[in-house]
Amino acid sequence: FFNLSQLGISLIGNIPTGLPSFSLPNLSLVGSLWLPAIGIALMSFTESTAAARAFRRHGEPAADANQELFALGMANIAGGFFQAYPAGGGTSQTAVNAKAGAKTQVAEMVTVGVAVLTLLFLAPLISLMPEATLGALVLMAAVGLINIGEFKDMAQFRRIELIWALLATGGVIVLGILEGIVVAVIISLLTLLAKVDRPPVYAMGRKPGSNVHRPLDDHPDDETIPGLLIARTEGRLFFANVSWVIDKLWLIIHQGSPQVVILDCSAIPDFEYTALKSLAEFEEQLQAAGILFGLAALNPEALRVVRRSPMGEKLGNERMYLNLEQVIEAYSRRFEPRMSND
Repeated sequence: FFNLSQLGISLIGNIPTGLPSFSLPNLSLVGSLWLPAIGIALMSFTESTAAARAFRRHGEPAADANQELFALGMANIAGGFFQAYPAGGGTSQTAVNAKAGAKTQVAEMVTVGVAVLTLLFLAPLISLMPEATLGALVLMAAVGLINIGEFKDMAQFRRIELIWALLATGGVIVLGILEGIVVAVIISLLTLLAKVDRPPVYAMGRKPGSNVHRPLDDHPDDETIPGLLIARTEGRLFFANVSWVIDKLWLIIHQGSPQVVILDCSAIPDFEYTALKSLAEFEEQLQAAGILFGLAALNPEALRVVRRSPMGEKLGNERMYLNLEQVIEAYSRRFEPRMSND
């Protein structure tokens, strides 16, 4: 009517009319479509659950990811017999509904009715709408999804999580939803691997007048016992990080002259076989240097694993302690050291 296309304005263009007919899926396409189908399924599920959680009102039950996945699966199985687009919830579409005041499933029935009317009667009219108009509607609704307060809270809580959020947001804006989510997942995994690969290792001291043991780096005035080094690390010990932990233990050992080295295992949930084998070699090196090595505060599962390993055979029950108080008591009986604040 306004000849907008002649002015260089992109229009939505032709929209097929009529309702889709029933047809059996072409199974010969499975081999060529399974990989992009996985990507579409991931994007659909992720965005659907994100929309369900983002728009949940106070007092409503929490979104059930399993229920969302089942509903999406059933909808797409049914849609496959009618040549339908992949079904899934969308944050921008949900935002438009929320802006319009939608509160119940009746809104979805209205949406279905409008879609049917569009396919049957209104498609030629909507095809003349500029793409910019449709984009503006989506943009205005989507802007409300950006919660600046969340970014501020992340900055105060932990800076690295703010960086993750900004990179994920940038990835979604620049690359698209699926690609942005993939970028965020990869960055999170790399950061997690770096943290797991380099766990903290530190010497422990005892808070004066108590049985509380704390990192000496944070509390340099805590009590220590000459000749006894209590060190601690955190997280699962496995092939990728055990060398790092042992190297750090050697650095701490070389800073003093301990007769006994105890590894506090209270923050170690589990040991891998390779890690225990490396610790057994570490124990042999310490023994050659005249230093005894032991473990303390193992959780029940870790204790069972250690006892079945070469490390358990080397230490026996004599050098595996229930807690750090038991370590200090046993050391005091054997060496009778005096307490020190050095």
